[in-house]
This record gives sequence, structure tokens and C-alpha cells, in this order.
Amino acid sequence: MLMLLNNTNAKSTYKKDKSTERPMRSILKTISWRIVGTIDTIVISWILTGKIETALAIGSVELVTKMILYFGHERIWNAINFGKE
Repeated sequence: MLMLLNNTNAKSTYKKDKSTERPMRSILKTISWRIVGTIDTIVISWILTGKIETALAIGSVELVTKMILYFGHERIWNAINFGKE
């Protein structure tokens, strides 16, 4: 792992990528994360309620609302200079 961190190509890529991120990347990250998160919500809801229909309903609502919230959160953090050089 240390070798990967010391790799000059990795450093130049990191320096290039750390200051900005295109909105399309944020959108794709949002979608992939929501798939994982929604599956988790559906499974937890199913365990707690014992009803797959209820779990799917909860997961459906959560899918949309949390995708919107995550995208906004990601874009706000991308505009903040804290932790960037």
C-alpha cells in the first residue's frame, strides 16, 4: 500500500483530481451509493417489519430523497476549500 501512495503517477492524479470534481462524476457516485444504501434500507426494513411490500415502499421513497440530498451534499463539499491545497 505504501508503494501505491509513493507512486508519482498516483500523486499527479491525486493533485489533479483533488481540487475539483465534475458534476457527472458526482451524479454517478450518487447513483452507485444509493443502490447500495437502498438495498441496505430494504433489507433492514424487511427484517423489522417482516413485510417485503413495506420494505420496498420504504426503499423506494428513500432512494429518491437520499439521492437528491447526497448530490447536494457532494456539490457543497466540492465547493469548500477546506482540506484542499
